[in-house]
Amino acid sequence: MADDRDDAVLPLIEERLTITKDRRMTGRVRVSTTTETVDSSLPVELSGTEVHVVRVPIDRRIDTVPEITTEGELTIVPVVEERMVMTRELYLREEIHIRRIDFQDTQEVPVSVRRQTAHVEHLGPDDAGTGTAPLHSKDDHDDL
Repeated sequence: MADDRDDAVLPLIEERLTITKDRRMTGRVRVSTTTETVDSSLPVELSGTEVHVVRVPIDRRIDTVPEITTEGELTIVPVVEERMVMTRELYLREEIHIRRIDFQDTQEVPVSVRRQTAHVEHLGPDDAGTGTAPLHSKDDHDDL
């Protein structure tokens, strides 16, 4: 038996591990959007120029036609006429005074803006098509 022990074979065993993965749905999410219109007023700075025209009667004899003059915000436009007398004379008939008055005013301008909100609904793995929110609605495709 001593010979049997020398010839004894010791088997070697090796374990090999193989990992496989399976995809399983653990839940779903449904996202929908709604669009609302919000009416509000925005303050707007408006500016403009107002013009006041005043006719100033002069009726004075002059020798030459006066130039158009500007004094600050006032522009004076002379209006002349020729009158037949034994001699021809120039008379300054009137002046037209034009005054510019700049102003600024703040007014409320009504505007409408659209705002979207997103609603996220968590569904279980078996809730494929059930739930209160529709899968596709008009608001899903609203562009702002």
